[in-house]
Amino acid sequence: MIEDLLPETVVAVEAYGTDDTGHSPLYPEEEALVARAVDKRRREFTAVRSCARRAMRKLGVPPQPVLPGERGAPRWPTGLVGSMTHCDGYCAAVLARAGDLASLGIDAEPDGPLPDGVLSAVALPGEAERLGRLAGERPDVHWDRLLFSAKESVYKAWFPLTGQWLDFAEADIEITVDPGDGRRGRLRADLLVPGPTVGGRRLTHFTGEWTARRGLVATAITVPHT
Repeated sequence: MIEDLLPETVVAVEAYGTDDTGHSPLYPEEEALVARAVDKRRREFTAVRSCARRAMRKLGVPPQPVLPGERGAPRWPTGLVGSMTHCDGYCAAVLARAGDLASLGIDAEPDGPLPDGVLSAVALPGEAERLGRLAGERPDVHWDRLLFSAKESVYKAWFPLTGQWLDFAEADIEITVDPGDGRRGRLRADLLVPGPTVGGRRLTHFTGEWTARRGLVATAITVPHT
């Protein structure tokens, strides 16, 4: 599912369910991070890192620990950029060579409504208005959840480039629908604060794609070098 949203230079590995069967064991450094975690957290932590190590192998990089860095962002092997996501019953990791992409971010969420009060905390007025129109046209997609996922993907792509926090209100996201497939489309995130400089150019927006299927909504943002 995630692979369909990303360019060919990106390696994507995903898994449905978080059963430990078939998952690579944790490294001691990772094990220490979840030694006291509840079972659900431990399973998700293990499953998504197993996906990450499979992606490393596909790129010819020796598998190694994936440890959290500043603000919890994963620290990838030198020369790679990547992102991870997990939710109930699903996890994925994506990696690319740093020479192919400047950054990327992915997120997956259950295709259900956000809890009460969350949308008003994450959506700008213009975003909320556009979501209302989309809901009238395609009520089969939970657009509020999709917007939340897109904001998460934008942040995951933003942070490795800046090392700074990006608030929900600091990116204005427009969601468009593929005319041939009403359950996928494009994303454009206009940055409302000064963007990172990539390839000598200050970015004003990020772009990406989304899909809604198999009971999930998923989003991906990619930041090219030029």
